[in-house]
Amino acid sequence: MNKIQTVVNVILAAAVVALFVLHFTSRPAAADSVEENATVQDGNLPLAYLNVDSLLIKYTFAQEAQETLMSKQEDARLKLNTKLRTLQKEMADFQQKYDNHAFLSAERAQSEYQRLQKKQQDLEELEAKLTQDIMLENQKLNLQLADSLTAYLQVFNADGRFHVILSNNAKDNVLMAAEGYDITNQVIDGLNARYKK
Repeated sequence: MNKIQTVVNVILAAAVVALFVLHFTSRPAAADSVEENATVQDGNLPLAYLNVDSLLIKYTFAQEAQETLMSKQEDARLKLNTKLRTLQKEMADFQQKYDNHAFLSAERAQSEYQRLQKKQQDLEELEAKLTQDIMLENQKLNLQLADSLTAYLQVFNADGRFHVILSNNAKDNVLMAAEGYDITNQVIDGLNARYKK
């Protein structure tokens, strides 16, 4: 769970940096002639920050994506555990038969042992495949989340009132800021309204 959240945070941070770069590299030439004092608007610096933890908790798409991913993880775990229990039972039966000399021949015992080894190998391959599928699904959902946030921030900041929008999670990047710089709730409300449509 923390790994997923870390990946989402990294992607969101990258999206914010990309937005920052796009914002400053795509400005018209007239914007370059702005006075130096224009960096302060209404007594505030033209920057803001988003609390990513709150965004992930309150944004409906993020909640649904996390729920979907958790459901897939639970299904995969159930499938693996069921197959593992079956294999363990078969291996215990094999061991009991082997200990009691119940096999008619050594070849028959060897054949059964190889079958169980193959079944164990197949189970390990299935586990790797399911893990890979979940990772790919997580990556896909993270990209969708980052795209959604980036697209919304472009609309949200279309007037250019912010030159920089930072991401903040668990007070990692922004240790202290005036209340007016936190745009988290405004962005969450806008994202949720847009997602409902």
